[in-house]
Amino acid sequence: MLDSLITSKTRLRLLIKFFLNIANKGYLNGLANEFGESTNSVRKELNNLSSAGYLEKFSENNKVVYKANASHPLFKIIQRIVKKHLGIEEILETVLKRMGDVKKIMILGDYAEGIDSGHLEILIVGDKIREDYLKEITPKIEKKINRKVSFFVSNSTLKQKTLTIFEA
Repeated sequence: MLDSLITSKTRLRLLIKFFLNIANKGYLNGLANEFGESTNSVRKELNNLSSAGYLEKFSENNKVVYKANASHPLFKIIQRIVKKHLGIEEILETVLKRMGDVKKIMILGDYAEGIDSGHLEILIVGDKIREDYLKEITPKIEKKINRKVSFFVSNSTLKQKTLTIFEA
């Protein structure tokens, strides 16, 4: 969806990296390695996004570090578009409709780091969660958002890096 509007794969990856999780930050060489792209293409897009005000840059340990500019007037809109592009809004709507007593929904793995790997790992925290319903809707969700989805159910949160997308 978004890839037809934003034709630069590097720019799309950067938007996902920084706008999916506000805590994500990165520097030129690290981002180039993470994306498997040349530093030149990443530098060009970082410069474009930071000069437009979408990204902030600052110095940390002798590196120029970038992160999303949360005070930009379009920040929330871009964040919502990125979540819609990844199918996160679709998952939220589907899961919350008939799942039981959901307390929290969290993203684990690559997507918590802002990496669009194609495999969304979702942790649902709550009581009396309908796992049979999850198994039933998983293939439908995967087809609709064009990504593999794995659901995990627990009654407590994890101690690894996560991104909370819903909290009751």
